Amino acid sequence: LIPHAGPMCLLDRVQAWDAEQIRCLATSHRHPGNPMRRQGRLGIACGIEYGAQAMAVHGALTAPPGQPQRPGYLASVRDTRCHAGSFDGCGDEMVVDAQLLVAEGVRMIYAFSLSCAGRTLIEGRAAVVLGPVPAAG
Repeated sequence: LIPHAGPMCLLDRVQAWDAEQIRCLATSHRHPGNPMRRQGRLGIACGIEYGAQAMAVHGALTAPPGQPQRPGYLASVRDTRCHAGSFDGCGDEMVVDAQLLVAEGVRMIYAFSLSCAGRTLIEGRAAVVLGPVPAAG
């Protein structure tokens, strides 16, 4: 349900979702081969991509039935608060939450947060803009 494949598909599963929110679980932050890891370190700002993937899955799950999935583009990230420097040391499964705050046509605003072992690591808001419906192929 997300436009990534292989190791860039960061989420393992959806734990719960409804029309306004989604909770996903991930373990890819622990993998040495995580494609966002640099010099052996997975910086906390990479959490924005985890949040964006949760938003994409939420959009796909809540899309009208029978309609092709529209690509979504991360337009802005605001009010981001980092509570750690990296994901290193987070050996537990990571919880990725996204909550739809505003949906107006092709524009959406989500709040997102990532936590591990009950500790919030990064949180913020992101604006997503939907692209055109893909042409039938």
